[in-house]
Amino acid sequence: MQEPSKKVIVIGSGFGGLSAAVRLQARGYDVEIVEARDQLGGRAYVYRQDGFTFDAGPTVITAPFLLDEIFEAAGRRLRDYVQIVPVDPFYRIEFHNGRSFEYNGDEAETERRVAEFAPGDLEGYRTMIARAKSIFAKGFVELSDKPFLRFSDMIRIVPDFIKLQSYRTVYGFVSQFIQDPQLRRVFSFHPLLVGGNPFQTTSIYALIHYLERQWGVHYAMGGTGALVTALGKVFEELGGKVRLSSPVRRILTQGKRAVGIETVHGERIAADLVVSNADVANTYRLMLPPEVRRKNTDRKLEAMRYSMSLYVLYFGTSRRYPDIRHHTIILSDRYRELLHDIFNRKVLSDDFSLYLHRPTATDPAMAPPGCDCFYALIPVPNQASGIDWRTEAKPFRDRVMRFLGDHYLPGLEESLVTERVFTPLDFETTLNSYQGAGFSFEPVFQQSAWFRPHNVSEDVENLYFVGAGTHPGAGVPGVLSSAKIAERLICEREPLRATVRREPELAAARP
Repeated sequence: MQEPSKKVIVIGSGFGGLSAAVRLQARGYDVEIVEARDQLGGRAYVYRQDGFTFDAGPTVITAPFLLDEIFEAAGRRLRDYVQIVPVDPFYRIEFHNGRSFEYNGDEAETERRVAEFAPGDLEGYRTMIARAKSIFAKGFVELSDKPFLRFSDMIRIVPDFIKLQSYRTVYGFVSQFIQDPQLRRVFSFHPLLVGGNPFQTTSIYALIHYLERQWGVHYAMGGTGALVTALGKVFEELGGKVRLSSPVRRILTQGKRAVGIETVHGERIAADLVVSNADVANTYRLMLPPEVRRKNTDRKLEAMRYSMSLYVLYFGTSRRYPDIRHHTIILSDRYRELLHDIFNRKVLSDDFSLYLHRPTATDPAMAPPGCDCFYALIPVPNQASGIDWRTEAKPFRDRVMRFLGDHYLPGLEESLVTERVFTPLDFETTLNSYQGAGFSFEPVFQQSAWFRPHNVSEDVENLYFVGAGTHPGAGVPGVLSSAKIAERLICEREPLRATVRREPELAAARP
């Protein structure tokens, strides 16, 4: 008689949790996802209202081969579940003085645009790309799916990081090669996509631009939510189980081992392993008692630096705006100063920069016929700022809408059909993100690789982490890579063998 496989509980169903769940279920583990919200997706949640479909979170898909790998691990093909299409241009960057810059994956075309925009910077751009390729080869190809569990793992790569000038910031790296102030912004904004300040984030993150160039920027038809649906379908086809609307109250432990979870409804589920795709800081702070934590104490977690938060305004219009690209970055006149206000001073400035997402540029089905679907995402201070978004949300919304209507979307207020907002307060409550951070820990050098919370807990055995808060970090490629790391560690440390559920242990587990 065959005994049951090892039981794995995955807390949360963002891309990290879903990917880990599919990979482990395909390996033969008995996996159950426990999700707080009423549908899968985590930060890749989907809002549907008045005929419009809004992807709540991630909208930029790079390194699509990482998605292919998940489906291949399950014996499936991604293209049989969802269609991934390239986006061209990757981005349109709009400046306060009316100038703009677009680029795509065509090397010659991008060079031509650089030469037109800032003729003196073409050779510098070419040199920058060559250096970024070296950073990409080390930081992404070689290290993104390798765990950093020992300090010796970090020491081993220090010479390479020094050679790659990781002590520089992304903006400092770009400025070595590019002289035009606006072009410097074009090639340094990328850390904002993973929660970093270009003036503080290690230059290792300059690899993002090369990663885009290597594999392109893509979109899933039907929105990012279509990817979530596809992963969820594969997981259930493999026999995986999903429990929705079940926030986890605590991770149950016996001694130093995780032995299950308890939901806010009082349900206890025994497990051999727990994988947390929840916010790392709050997993430690709220789901584990202080007495089992020797490394990740409240004091240590409170002392870490957290990313900025986000104000997101979703809206649909009764008309179309064909001149707006799929991905548009609109930059304020102030660059360094605004980012300093957001990350360091933690004040809500009068000006703002924003990312305007228009999926209907590629996929008209995201809105009713003749309509357009948007979201405006604005970096703002996290909840350590003390800003009261219960009173600030509406005035801020009005400023954003007025700005967009005056400069990019004429007649916006008159054509609005539907809208909703998501503030830093929602990141803190709905998404249970510590300090309402949009991307967990800020990606500075002192919080990267070994210095970041590890993929396997240092405090509790059989507790693993995936998602933005662990290595290698935020962004869809980083989160998917964290799932690869977790799978490898679990298969090495907890290989499948006959096990029997430990119901007596669960009853005695630490509350």
